[in-house]
Amino acid sequence: MDHPRVNENGHVGPVNAALTPRYAGLGTFARLPRIEDVDHADVAVVGMPFDTGVSYRPGARFGATHVRESSRLLRPFNPAQSVSPFAAKQVADAGDVAINAFDIEDGLRAAQEAAASFLAQDTSIITIGGDHTLALPLLRAHAAKHGPIALLHFDAHLDTWDTYFGAEYTHGTPFRRAFEEGLLDTDALCHVGTRGPLYGTQDLDDDARFGFGIVTSNDVMRMGPDAVVELLRKRVGDRPLYISLDIDVLDPAHAPGTGTPEPGGMTSRELLEILRGLRGTNLVGADVVEVSPPYDHAELTGLAAAHVVYEFMSLLALGAGAEKGGPAYGESGTVYGG
Repeated sequence: MDHPRVNENGHVGPVNAALTPRYAGLGTFARLPRIEDVDHADVAVVGMPFDTGVSYRPGARFGATHVRESSRLLRPFNPAQSVSPFAAKQVADAGDVAINAFDIEDGLRAAQEAAASFLAQDTSIITIGGDHTLALPLLRAHAAKHGPIALLHFDAHLDTWDTYFGAEYTHGTPFRRAFEEGLLDTDALCHVGTRGPLYGTQDLDDDARFGFGIVTSNDVMRMGPDAVVELLRKRVGDRPLYISLDIDVLDPAHAPGTGTPEPGGMTSRELLEILRGLRGTNLVGADVVEVSPPYDHAELTGLAAAHVVYEFMSLLALGAGAEKGGPAYGESGTVYGG
């Protein structure tokens, strides 16, 4: 059945919610067109249903579908960034990559090949779902195009450990492997939102050796989002930037549906404000991982992840060099239309 869409600037947009109920129609992200229904895509949302690399609670293989369903309430205009991302760029849902659930290395190969195929067409990708093991093949694909890449890693955990049960490719090891493979610009790396116990001080020593700075969740609380944004912007500069976001960066009160929850995390508001503050950086790709719907009561995690993806879309729509703040950034009491 044909549902009327919001089309602007020659771009095919989401289904018009004023004419078709939000609970009706295909379950694409934000009810955007499928990639096969447009002649090109500037930005593609790509699902990667894979959680073979988890060390605790599984379920992230179902994350992409869950986030799509949670995105039905998104609207075309983002007032916090003063942009209509679907009007500025052709955005489409590319569906899910078929990833081997029984062979981790083969699964990573499929993820990398899929990412590379989009980048070869100059399509930026935002990946949803799966566990954090997927960050490695995604960084491989982006570094192959851009060279060693700046990275902001939002997560409760460092994910720079060496092995689990002798396995080199797990959701706790992707950024150590990325460092070893020369994928990262070691002058432009930072973890954001880390917290919780470690195995020992060697974890921090290794992490520093790889070049990572750390902004803990307590730092976010004490410094505030604006100060954190300034620190991160100085760290990454105008380098090609990849953002990898584990939804457990949020406190379990805001995102219970994840595999390795840690108390004391960021709020949804803090996270979204920090992402909005990255407006004008040279973002080239992003992922949202570790959404595990079996543990997501009241759809809190799916909703948070959907809004994170929307902010990534807005950043990509604005592009590198955009003026730093929208009407709400750094201001209090802003009234839209006032």
